[in-house]
Amino acid sequence: MKIVITGGAGFIGSNLVRALTEQPQVARLRVVDNLSTGDKANLAGLDVEFSEGDVQDAVLLDRAFRGADAVVHLAALPSVPRSLRDPLASHHANATGTLQVLEAARRAGGPHVIAASSSSVYGANPHLPKHEDLASAPMSPYAVTKLTTEAYLSAYHHSFDLPVLPFRFFNVYGPGQRADHAYAAVIPKWISATLAGQPVTIHGDGTQTRDFTYVGTVCDVLTDALLRRVVDPHPVNLAFGSRTSLLDLISEIETAMGQRVGQLHGAPRTGDVPHSQADNARLQGLFPSVAPLELRKGVSATVNWFRSAALDEASR
Repeated sequence: MKIVITGGAGFIGSNLVRALTEQPQVARLRVVDNLSTGDKANLAGLDVEFSEGDVQDAVLLDRAFRGADAVVHLAALPSVPRSLRDPLASHHANATGTLQVLEAARRAGGPHVIAASSSSVYGANPHLPKHEDLASAPMSPYAVTKLTTEAYLSAYHHSFDLPVLPFRFFNVYGPGQRADHAYAAVIPKWISATLAGQPVTIHGDGTQTRDFTYVGTVCDVLTDALLRRVVDPHPVNLAFGSRTSLLDLISEIETAMGQRVGQLHGAPRTGDVPHSQADNARLQGLFPSVAPLELRKGVSATVNWFRSAALDEASR
């Protein structure tokens, strides 16, 4: 198999590259990444062809997709707050970028296209757990771009018979996730702050809940989808139905780190969803052999990675 991963130098992408290099069925891996949020160092030592550039570059995509059996489209501008500050940038990267990927896939003969959407599309819909047939109610421009991603995949499947599979990622975390930028996710940001002896900031009272999913589990699902060529034009929640409050998350980080986590409370953020929990019936039906890593073990592995990275940095 020849597989292209857009955004493959990012957090999830580089973990997926690492997982796929261990699969004998995968003969060639290509990564397309503009390095706006990814880092080429994440691919160090891995057998992968790297093309630096943007998914809005049709010529670049045509070169990368030539001969590909499958494309995993992970390239995006993440973050709800980022989309509030610059909605057009998020639209161009996420919505137009997806359209360019689908057009390039058509020109390349129709490889299997797997793409990342987001649980943010559920938005203001209060129903829990979130199942894929719920009405979407986006609360941010970012959420709209991800709903657009799903809609384009479905349209290209029905209009052009393109084999597709859209996944709704929930709160993915694990080793390799960046904590050093303004839009960092909560787990790496809080672990990094605690290692530095700084308090963490909780936006709101901390009772808001999330369905955290370990990146290794996400890669297990994506790998299985690629190797078995799972096709479904309907979105699939890629999470397992856990529900953890931010206060409970702090307790898990404290257990893993063996120290207290200092806390500061700030105002709730615009566009943030108060509660998130996946209904995983569709996922389990398509991927019955994949089991999640429990949060305690995942947080512990993530803490160990951050500690190791800090030691490496200190020794340079």
